[in-house]
Amino acid sequence: MPLPFLTADRPFEAADDVALPFDDRERWRRPYRPGPWRVAAAALCLLLASYVLFAAVVIALTGSVSEAGIIFGVSLLVIAGALRLLRMGVWVSSRGVRKVTFLVTRTLAWNRVVAVRTVQQPVRWMGLPRTVQGQALTVVHQDRAAEGAVPLLTTHGADFLARPEAFDRAADSVEAWADEYRPA
Repeated sequence: MPLPFLTADRPFEAADDVALPFDDRERWRRPYRPGPWRVAAAALCLLLASYVLFAAVVIALTGSVSEAGIIFGVSLLVIAGALRLLRMGVWVSSRGVRKVTFLVTRTLAWNRVVAVRTVQQPVRWMGLPRTVQGQALTVVHQDRAAEGAVPLLTTHGADFLARPEAFDRAADSVEAWADEYRPA
């Protein structure tokens, strides 16, 4: 009994990241996969949360229920932080582009976007204050000068560090969404 889905004899499908025709363009979608640094950090947070949950159970069995409730609340905060860490990034839909950071989400409608371009500039390394030379996908707002362009993606962020091909694909995808939905 041949099992082609388990073997390597089927052709590689290069169009895995292409949106299917029946996909809803109104839904917010991330045009790239989260990077390994972001996934690893979230996995470590979830591992920490499992230890804290275990500690809450031990405290509940041996001590005060109120102390266990506090520890359980801490574990819920760690889990919520890990999920928010995975949600961070750039999301697009036919309505606009959305940048999700850890604490703030900003949405910009396509009719307010003047230009979306990739530029060579100093970028922050992994979101830290240290800057290095790299590329950034920037968005110029209708009510801002071109010098005040907001960087959406950078080559040295948690999603694209040491993955320049993934950055190029993501930048091209966001630029294509902008070209398709931005008014002429």
